Amino acid sequence: MNKMTVRDIDLKGKRVLMRVDFNVPMANGAVTDDKRIKAALPTIQYVLDQGASLILMSHLGRPKGTGFEAEFSLKAASEALAKLLGKPVQFAPDCVGPNVETMAKALKPGDVLMLENTRFHKAEEKNDLDLAKQMASLGDVYVNDAFGSAHRAHSSTEGVARFLPAVSGFLMEKELEYLGRATDNPAHPYVAILGGAKVSDKIKLIENLLTRCDQLIIGGGMANTFLAAKGYNLQDSLVEAGSVETAKAIMAKAGDRLLLPVDALVADKFEAEASSQIVDVDKVPAGWRVMDIGPRSVELFGDVLKKAKLVVWNGPMGVFEFPKFAEGTFAIARLLATTGATTVIGGGDSASAVKKAGVAGQMTHVSTGGGASLELLEGRILPGVAALNDKP
Repeated sequence: MNKMTVRDIDLKGKRVLMRVDFNVPMANGAVTDDKRIKAALPTIQYVLDQGASLILMSHLGRPKGTGFEAEFSLKAASEALAKLLGKPVQFAPDCVGPNVETMAKALKPGDVLMLENTRFHKAEEKNDLDLAKQMASLGDVYVNDAFGSAHRAHSSTEGVARFLPAVSGFLMEKELEYLGRATDNPAHPYVAILGGAKVSDKIKLIENLLTRCDQLIIGGGMANTFLAAKGYNLQDSLVEAGSVETAKAIMAKAGDRLLLPVDALVADKFEAEASSQIVDVDKVPAGWRVMDIGPRSVELFGDVLKKAKLVVWNGPMGVFEFPKFAEGTFAIARLLATTGATTVIGGGDSASAVKKAGVAGQMTHVSTGGGASLELLEGRILPGVAALNDKP
């Protein structure tokens, strides 16, 4: 990574304004999963150890942008952080304004201040530079450690970097390092696994991966569209009719580098407890639908994955939200845990799948940003990364 990090700048006595991704699950006013807060701790601790004070900002959910909404307040996240740090975390009633400025200026080295949800201001998502300038006035240095929001050009992710020295935190650095391995000079054999529902959502990703990877495995609902493009009748399965011709063109270009399921677990209804059976992909019974890859597909994919030196996975192999139809996804996760390959897991459902399979700790890297990791793998430039200062 050619961007400056917190290691490259003197922080002593400075007020550090840091963008984090505390967009965490909540229930009854409490954080139910603090994984994203924990992911920011190494940078937070480093900044404090350097003798700086710290001002944290984040979004949470999708508020209307017309002011305070209790269900989207970051107060609970600040309390969860205080427990993890073992020290008080002050909480500001807003992310800008006279009261917030007063609180920021009163900070002493080692103090931590958490700002209220940046998206309580509609201008945030418009990357309004007046809002960004107000945010920037709170600190002396800007640190972006919110990889999960780096694909958004918002006031707190891109705009603020125009007004302060801007560097990355350790989480951002780690994400760019591991995802960069899949885009810049990857190790070979390089195998990419794609799942999820729609081909149309991942056309750019498929095209970019095919210029780099040795084999591309496709499962999930996406595979149905490719199988339909081969002329198979998928009956009531999810097939994206508008992408069938695109799938044909991709298969013609990829040749034997593209692997599809050969069998499937099908169901008579889209329900958690539906009746199910394993069939070949060209023999789906009338009125049934594909819900997961079958055991022969797992074996086929496994033969390829065992030889890989680099594996990138984005998207589940089936409807893994239903336990009965999760085995294909979990089997792939367990296979990856036993390979000697560098394993890079995209955020979102893929991260959830390896966690549910109990093997997240055996992956080389599990991304904290679903959308951001997808765009990076597509070859796009992320605004929140581009805005950071380059190393001299």
